[in-house]
Amino acid sequence: MDIGNTDDEMFEKYTWTIRNFSTLDSKKLYSDKFVINDHTWRILIFPKGNKVDYLSIYLDGGGDRDNLPNGWNKFAQFKVTLTNQVNYKKNETKETQHMFDAKQDDWGYSQFMPLKLLCGSSCGFIVNDTCIIEVEVLVKKSQHENQVDQSVNVSEDRLIEWNDESSSKNMISTSFGKLVDFKSMGNLDQVFVPLLEEVCLRHPSLVNNNLKTSQRFIEWAFTALGRVLYFLKSKKVRDMDKDACNHLKILWEELEVFRFDLTWLEPYVKSALNMNTFVEKVGQVKKLKEKVEVLEKLADLEREAKLTKKNKLETKVELEITKIDLMEAKEDYEDKDLDAELGYGIP
Repeated sequence: MDIGNTDDEMFEKYTWTIRNFSTLDSKKLYSDKFVINDHTWRILIFPKGNKVDYLSIYLDGGGDRDNLPNGWNKFAQFKVTLTNQVNYKKNETKETQHMFDAKQDDWGYSQFMPLKLLCGSSCGFIVNDTCIIEVEVLVKKSQHENQVDQSVNVSEDRLIEWNDESSSKNMISTSFGKLVDFKSMGNLDQVFVPLLEEVCLRHPSLVNNNLKTSQRFIEWAFTALGRVLYFLKSKKVRDMDKDACNHLKILWEELEVFRFDLTWLEPYVKSALNMNTFVEKVGQVKKLKEKVEVLEKLADLEREAKLTKKNKLETKVELEITKIDLMEAKEDYEDKDLDAELGYGIP
C-alpha cells in the first residue's frame, strides 16, 4: 500500500494497543476514532470471535449510522496487521479494498486468526496480556470520489442489507504473492493475469472501458475480476457447499462495484451459486438409496429368519415409504459430474 497523501488520496495509519486482553468480556469492542478525509473510522474486533473460534477484525466506517449523509460512501483500500511482539517478521497482515456506504459500513475478516494461535503463550501475538492491531487506510478524497461515483455508480439494490448483528461479513482476500504487469496498466497477482488476458481477448470492452481511470482503480477492478475467474476455474461442483457459495457471492458483489459489462460471466456465476442446492440434492438421494438397500437386506434377513408378520410388516412399510421419498427426491434431479470444473465458458 502506498504511503503518503496526494490531491486525490489520503492515507492514515492507526495503531490500537489493547491491554488486559484476557479479561475482555464484551462480545465486540471498538477502538478510539481516527479521522481520514473529514470522516471518522474505527477498528472493530470480536475478541472471542464472531460466531467462530477466530479473532474477528473489521474496519468500521459508519460510526453514527443514523447521521450519515444521504448517498454517503467511501472507497478505501486498507491493510490490517496483528503485531507479533516477539518477532515482527511474523506479523499477520491482510489487505483488500471495499466501497463503504450506509448499509455496508464495516468490512473485514471474521476469521483473521485462530484463537488458539492468538492466545498461544509462545506465539508472540499477546505479550503481557497486550494485543496490538494496526490499520493502514487509503481513502479517496471527496472530489475524486465524485469521479469514482460516475464510474462505478454503486446501486443500493445490489448490496447486502446488513443489520447490527449480521453486518460484519467476511472480506475475501485472495493473494498468491508475486505481482506481475498486466497490459502495462498495473501490477496484479500472477495467478490472475493469464485468466484475465484470456477473457480480455474475448471481451475487449473490459479493457477499453477502463482506459480513462487511474492505475490504482484499474488494479482494484481487475483484481476483483481475477478473484471471481480464479474461483470458477479452481472450484469443482462438489466444492459448492454453503460456505463456498457465500464466498462466491461476496466476490461477485465486490466485482459488481466496478461496473464491468459482465453479461457474459453472470450466467456462470448464477449457475455456480445454485450448485449448493444440487450438491444437497445429491447427498439426499445418496442417503435414501443407501437406506433402501439396507431395508431390502433387512427384509431378506427377516424372511429367512421367519420373524413374525408384525416385524416383517414394519420393515416393509418403512421400505415402501423410503422408496417413495427417493422417487420424490429424484424429481427434477439432473445428474452431473461432481468433479466437473465450474468454469466460465473458456476451456
